[in-house]
Amino acid sequence: MTTRFDRRRLIRGSAVLGGLNALGLGGCVTAPGRASSPVYEPRRNLAPVRARPDRLFDITVCLRPFRAAGPRLETEQIADTLVVHNYGHGGSGWSLSWGSSTIAVQKALAASPREVAVVGCGALGLTSALLAQRAGVQTTIYARDLLPQTRSSRATGTWTPDSRIALTDVAAPGFAVLWEQMARTSFKTYRSYLGLPGEPVQWIDYYLLKDHASEPQFARPSQRPGQLQFAEYHTSIQDLTPRPEIEAPGGTPFPTPVVERSSTMMFNIADYGHTLMTDFLAAGGKIERAEFHTPSDLTRLKEKVVINCPGYGARALWKDESIVPVRGQIGWLIPQPELTYGLYYRDVSIVPRRDGIVVQALEGGDMKGYGIDTETPNRAESEAAVAVIAELYSRFGAAQHG
Repeated sequence: MTTRFDRRRLIRGSAVLGGLNALGLGGCVTAPGRASSPVYEPRRNLAPVRARPDRLFDITVCLRPFRAAGPRLETEQIADTLVVHNYGHGGSGWSLSWGSSTIAVQKALAASPREVAVVGCGALGLTSALLAQRAGVQTTIYARDLLPQTRSSRATGTWTPDSRIALTDVAAPGFAVLWEQMARTSFKTYRSYLGLPGEPVQWIDYYLLKDHASEPQFARPSQRPGQLQFAEYHTSIQDLTPRPEIEAPGGTPFPTPVVERSSTMMFNIADYGHTLMTDFLAAGGKIERAEFHTPSDLTRLKEKVVINCPGYGARALWKDESIVPVRGQIGWLIPQPELTYGLYYRDVSIVPRRDGIVVQALEGGDMKGYGIDTETPNRAESEAAVAVIAELYSRFGAAQHG
């Protein structure tokens, strides 16, 4: 699940934001990782967020499938069936889906099959199926749940290519190069979905707000003694997105003394997922409801090449205890068509998707939710996050820069 903006990067001003891994930061030509000088433009006319707890129409939780060594992209022979694994992407499932699935499909097609099975109908399953289909192979998706019921549908929906993708000291040698290949392939493919009806993929502005001009740059909790060191690879693709800009005093309605604006790619998962499924089915793809309890169940499929994309479900199906759950919760505010930007303020992130305004509490950074496998919603958590945003907008329009 690409379930969070990677605030470490967003706040630090890197070129690629993650969820809110956060987002590809926008701006001018400056030293890498630094925001540009203030941009003196006319005051921006930004719509306020209607942040009230009674506008929370849903609260969803998903478990991101984190693997310290990085995603599992390898083959396994089970009797007469070749299985190609494609799971364990942490908070980067949507962002790396096309690149990771390209690798998986290449491995599958090496066996020259006439037909391929794909297990799973989430981000990795759909992209694997589409790529196999486009290669001229008859493809069937086998899944218990269709996309709207999968954990992928509960993702934040932002470009987060290295959100909890691996641990620095555990990732396999050469993984950084492989990651860059996946990220660049995915980014290029996403460009083909820009401008389509329903805006399945679009660019938005994203604002980082600070209460004090002297507020230090964000320090990742994982950098503290005794905590995990999550791998960061964003600098290798910082040419893909613009650098951040510091807004001029009074240039926005935000009441904080420091406002940094960046640009990020956002996936409207409801529209985007519908587009993927429609394309797959229209080209002759098939989807069959199925549930697998052991790896040997796959050998009963008529297809003898299987691309395995079960996400967090791989922990139970494959007894893969290298998968660690990372709980992420989203509060959904009623969508506002006029809201065209996202923001991060006091450890709360909002993303203006068409199917609802995503509100996330992100205190704790990378370690938030780590090792927690409950998917029971916590309404108090979402209401507290909404209260932070409500307080911000109670001062909206009364600029206090300077």
